Amino acid sequence: MIRDKYKVVGLMSGTSLDGLDLAYCQFWVEEGAWHFDLLHSRSVPYSEEMSSRLKQTVDLSALDLLLFHNEYGRWLGEQVSLFLKECDARPDLVASHGHTVFHQVDKQFTYQMGSGQELANTVGLPVVCDFRSLDVSLGGQGAPLVPIGDRLLFGEYGYCLNLGGIANVSFEKGGERIAFDNGMANMPLNYLTQLQGMAYDKGGQLARSGTMNAPLFEALNALDYYSLPIPKSLGYEWFLEYVIPLIAQYPQDLADQLCTLLHHVTYQIAASLKDFGKGKSHMLVTGGGAKNHFMIELLQGYLGQHTQVVIPEDTIIDFKEAIVFALMGVLRVREEINCLSSVTGAKIDTSSGYVFYPH
Repeated sequence: MIRDKYKVVGLMSGTSLDGLDLAYCQFWVEEGAWHFDLLHSRSVPYSEEMSSRLKQTVDLSALDLLLFHNEYGRWLGEQVSLFLKECDARPDLVASHGHTVFHQVDKQFTYQMGSGQELANTVGLPVVCDFRSLDVSLGGQGAPLVPIGDRLLFGEYGYCLNLGGIANVSFEKGGERIAFDNGMANMPLNYLTQLQGMAYDKGGQLARSGTMNAPLFEALNALDYYSLPIPKSLGYEWFLEYVIPLIAQYPQDLADQLCTLLHHVTYQIAASLKDFGKGKSHMLVTGGGAKNHFMIELLQGYLGQHTQVVIPEDTIIDFKEAIVFALMGVLRVREEINCLSSVTGAKIDTSSGYVFYPH
């Protein structure tokens, strides 16, 4: 499918479980460089029931998980159909990240739920999905995947940092794109606020009112993940197994917990980059955490004066990942590289993702 221009809907559902992001984009190549326009975008919040069901997928039987896999694929297709009706569009394809249930690369296993065939049948368009499995089968982390978009669409920045449920960064070093999961971002914050009946801590206001708990801060920083070499990536299972029990050992006021976690998150981001000094540089920050003003202030403080945090317009903050998955779908149907071994540690670069056609 080699064309001059492509119109694509990119879908992203992240570990923060706040909803589905849809980005209707146009891509084209000009003078050897990729360009894009975000034509229309929308976030569909998960209902309490859907959010709860997605959280519990790790505990489902194989049969129930596969049934939900098909159901969720149809639900994705329904959301895309409504979205396209709203913006009166007929794209060339849909590129779907799916929802990550398992990510256990030590066992060469990753699973993103949301049947591509059900999605394609429901929306009546070709669908590209399951972007991680091929890379993992070749010894890679299958993550992060967004760095190909960082390189091709946002290459003017020294660093591209995404603050979703998990924090991940990418940058060029020695002619290669380097990327990895720095650690957590919104995942522990949302977990704690939701226990108290709050969706999230808007702007980090509650966290700002708290006091950092030094013992918890040090215990979090001592987690083994942070001393692992790159490439490396995190999944929700790691958070459940290691972080929740650790937080429980230090019961305290919610504001203090949030404050401590934000110090931990931003400290680890800065610490993870200390061996990759790039001189004076700019860091593009996207994802929900870019709207947490206290998180951004702490991040800038830990990074120091050599790295300047840049917060883009809201549409890029909210939809950058969906935009990049749309681009990955284009690269896949063009049979061009969309998954970088320098990022994931796989044996080779690949054109990843599986294509499903409607019936």
